[in-house]
Amino acid sequence: MTHDAGPDDIERGSLRYPFSRVRLEPDPQYAVLRRESPVCRVQLPYGPPAWLVTDYHLTKAVLGDSSFSRAATVERDNPRESAVDIGQFAESVMSMDPPEHTRIRQLVGRAFTPRRVEQFRPRAQQIASSLTADMMAGGPPADLVESFSFAFPAIVICELLGIPDSDRLSFRGWTDAIVSTTATTGQQEQEAYIQLAGYLAGLFAQRRAEPGNDLLTWLVQARDNDDRLSESELLFLGMALLVGGYETTAHQITNMLYTLLTHPEQLSELRARPELLAGAVEELLRFIVFGSAVNARIALTDVQVGNMTVRAGDPVLCSRSSANHDEAVFSHPDDLDLRRDPNPHLAFGYGPHFCLGAHLARMELQVALSTLLPQLPGLHIAVPEEQLSWHTQTVMRGLTAFPVAW
Repeated sequence: MTHDAGPDDIERGSLRYPFSRVRLEPDPQYAVLRRESPVCRVQLPYGPPAWLVTDYHLTKAVLGDSSFSRAATVERDNPRESAVDIGQFAESVMSMDPPEHTRIRQLVGRAFTPRRVEQFRPRAQQIASSLTADMMAGGPPADLVESFSFAFPAIVICELLGIPDSDRLSFRGWTDAIVSTTATTGQQEQEAYIQLAGYLAGLFAQRRAEPGNDLLTWLVQARDNDDRLSESELLFLGMALLVGGYETTAHQITNMLYTLLTHPEQLSELRARPELLAGAVEELLRFIVFGSAVNARIALTDVQVGNMTVRAGDPVLCSRSSANHDEAVFSHPDDLDLRRDPNPHLAFGYGPHFCLGAHLARMELQVALSTLLPQLPGLHIAVPEEQLSWHTQTVMRGLTAFPVAW
């Protein structure tokens, strides 16, 4: 869906959104809007018009301001890319405001502290090395998406939550349906939610009967013994951890390898100086345009955002990808600079809804790159780049398959 922005369009507020999707690149309209109209009106395929914020500092201001509510999106028509708006539930941590949101964040946050994540790094390294060895044993070419990118975070989240490894393919199908915009019908998306909810409810029942040493047991006990979660909150939290802890990281592993393989100078620098890895992951998170602005916030009162007055009840969308390419904050933002420092990107959000799993995602991405690059010397794309196929009907950008050789 494309529409070239001109001054008349910006004035009339008739921009169609999301903008064009070309691989992992930012649409040029974002730069125009940051310069000329950093808060503008857009119309998504479904739902009412919304305000789109593209400026870095204004994005942080909105995301950190309690005047903009996620809870207010519940039981109303919201701007969105897909026909079904099934993700807006009062019991979902994504649709809460403080203090309810703070209560659940503090509870789950203790499971994803930097210390706990680092304790799992050696096991994550074993998983990554095993998957890479299997790829090597099969010989090139191999599809990185199937052989590694989706398998690695799926195994990690399965082990953390205590989910049988044999069920990985089932919940991949459910999460694929949930993040689709048009690849599945509304009924199929609803069925995916129902199937995933039923599956988790069964696992919770098992943990009540036979507690284990895993995150699901911990959440069940927080619900039953400490009364810190309602039953529905428990269910929606489990769903959020599964979908959020798997799908995004899986796509980003592939996206990061694709970006490095198409920037050979930066890849050579990273191979020569592996100590740049942590900073490289941060720069790749900033550089890659992973998706459009989602998860609207509703203004609870009239608020001045930039030069615009956002009226009470208006939905607001913040483009973190545009913010991450803001020339006022990042020098040469369209260049991939693995030594960039500081790098205050907003890939994981900002404010109360900063990504709960950011520490886990960073660790997984670091382990993935630090394993694949040394163990697969001469890694390269196995087909002409124009033959690569990209997802066009999901909220996240990524390759449907990524044939590589070494």
